Order: sequence, then structure tokens, then C-alpha cells
Amino acid sequence: MIPRTVFDEEHEMVRDSIRKFLAKEAIPYHAQWEKDGQVSREVWLKGGEQGFLCPTVPEEYGGLGADFRYNAIIAEEAWAAGCTGIGWGLHSDIAVPYIYNYGTEEQKHKYLPKCISGEIITAIAMTEPGTGSDLQSIKTTAILDGDDYIVNGSKIFITNGQMADLVIVVVKTDPSKGSKGTSLLLIEADRDGFDKGKNLDKLGMKAQDTSELFFHDVRVPKENLLGQEGMGFAYLMQELPQERLSIALGAVGAAESVLKQTVDYVRERKAFGTPIMSFQNTQFKLAELDTEITSARVFTDRCLELLVDGKLDTVTASKCKLLTTELQCKVADECLQLFGGYGFMWEYPVAKAYADARVQRIYGGSSEIMKYIIARAL
Repeated sequence: MIPRTVFDEEHEMVRDSIRKFLAKEAIPYHAQWEKDGQVSREVWLKGGEQGFLCPTVPEEYGGLGADFRYNAIIAEEAWAAGCTGIGWGLHSDIAVPYIYNYGTEEQKHKYLPKCISGEIITAIAMTEPGTGSDLQSIKTTAILDGDDYIVNGSKIFITNGQMADLVIVVVKTDPSKGSKGTSLLLIEADRDGFDKGKNLDKLGMKAQDTSELFFHDVRVPKENLLGQEGMGFAYLMQELPQERLSIALGAVGAAESVLKQTVDYVRERKAFGTPIMSFQNTQFKLAELDTEITSARVFTDRCLELLVDGKLDTVTASKCKLLTTELQCKVADECLQLFGGYGFMWEYPVAKAYADARVQRIYGGSSEIMKYIIARAL
């Protein structure tokens, strides 16, 4: 295996800590969380105690002031362990950075310490019924009425939607201006008129709560505006490279884990009186997958270096997400085949890995959107 020079000894100590944490606090309970449709609040609070939430937030707000490599380790290890129900990635890598990057000092001091401790769980509400990846076409409105915005509309497929205490909602503050009329609002879950729909029953990631959200004449004070009015779409575009890299990191972590499980399995499983690993088809399939995963890992590590240096651009991040999520699905599919009928059984981790992988090519911008972004730059 190629040495990963992007991480140093301190990072590897963090990796060891998160592995031990997941082994004790998440893996034994994950099957029950899948039945419940969400994880426990306790795992959020315990993760906060260990410094696993929002590690990049500066110390003045209660964070570690670390760089994104800490987030990367947590994403990789959670996916590698099959702990796809824990919505820390959405919280730490995607939602909370909006508050830190665009929030006022008052907003930062009000929300960030509790985001770090796990007392506040966040979500970001972009997608609406009928819009998919087309964020310019959102219909949810926030019309100013005195000192309040009046919010009306609905969102769908919102990760952490059931458990969220604070939601960053993408709204149209001036529908006549298209994308330039888009803004971001911080909306607390206990506001009148804000209702959470059912916890959606998904193909995979069954322990990850995913909801519809409804807003009916929700009054939100002007001070809950995140950043400047009309700048929401620009903010979303600026944050997408980090979001897509976060997805890519999880994809490679999952692919590496599934491959290892499969190698162990085919060494033990016999067919026609001989281990499956002895068949040339098995060897060639695994060799191909291992080579592709190694290539994806090198590219992802380079993108991580670029992000830490503030140099990761939208096109490169899109290439990274496209490559890694397509590969994650391929690895899960090919490895499941090598398990035979047992691979189709939910009790085998490869089956869950197969189901969990599929959405990675959809959220954060679908593979088709990634191709469009890349092609447009050619």
C-alpha cells in the first residue's frame, strides 16, 4: 500500500481514536439504529466530548482549530466501519462551515459551541420536490415583513432532518432575481409553522434520518439571515468543493473496507473443493479493483492537500466525486458477486455496503452534474 504522506503521526493517533470510538459506541448499536431509522443522541454527545464534531472550528468557539484532515479521517473511518447512520459528515463538513464562514460573531457564539458539543445537530435544506440538483429553481420563499422573514415552502431528502435542531434553509428572498435572489436562513426546529415530515424509508443508509421539511408562515427574525441577502447561491457554490471532497473521502474509505472484507472471504470460502481466491477470475477482479482504489486514493489525497491549502477548485472536486463514487458502487457490486448468494443477505456487510453506496452518486450533485461541470471546463 502506498504511504499516505498527507497525514502525520498526530493524524494517525486521531484515526486510532475514532476507530476505537466507533468500535465501542457505534458498531454494536448500528443494526438497531437501522431499525429505528436514526442514531441515538448519545452518540452525538459522546462524539462531541471526544472532539470529533467540527474539529476545524477555532478554539475561541470551542473547537480544536484543526485543519480538514481531521474531518477526512473521521469520514473515512465512519464509512469503512459501515457506520453510515452517523450524520457527522453533513454536520461538520457541510452545514457548520456555513455558520463559521458567513455567520456574524453573535451567530457564531450562539450556535457553534453547541454544534461542537453535539447539543445542536444541524442540517442544510437545499433540495425541493421537483428541483433535484437544480438549486436555482427552488420555490421556498422568505419575504420580509417588518423585522421578520415569513418563510413558506418545503424541502425533501434532508439529511439529519428528523434530529436537526438548527437548519440552514436555502430560500428565495427575491424570487424576481433568480439565483441572485437566493439567501440562507438559520431556522430553529422549534419555530411555529416549521414541521418535519416522515422519516423517509430509503434503499440504504437506513440509520441516517432523512426527512421532508415543511414551512408554513414561519416567522424568522432578520438576525437569522446567514451572510448577505441575495448571496446564498454564491455561498453554496463556494462551499461545494469541500462537500464533494467529503463525499469522495467516504467513498474511498468504504471501497477499501469492502475490498478487504472480500479478500478475507474468498480466502476462506471454497467452491469445487478449492478456495475461491485460487480462481484466476477472482484474482483478476480483485487486482483490478485494488489498482483502481489505489489510484482513487492518491487523487483524493491530493485533493485533500489542495483543500487544506485553499486551492481545491470546483472542477477538480467534481472529478474527485465522480471518480470515487462511481468506483465505490463498482467495488460494492463486484465484491458482492464474489460473495455469491451470501452477498445478497443483509447480515453480510457487503450487502449493506452495496445499498449504502448508491446514493453517493446522487447527493452533493449527481454524477451527471459532475460530468457537466467537468465538460464545461474543457
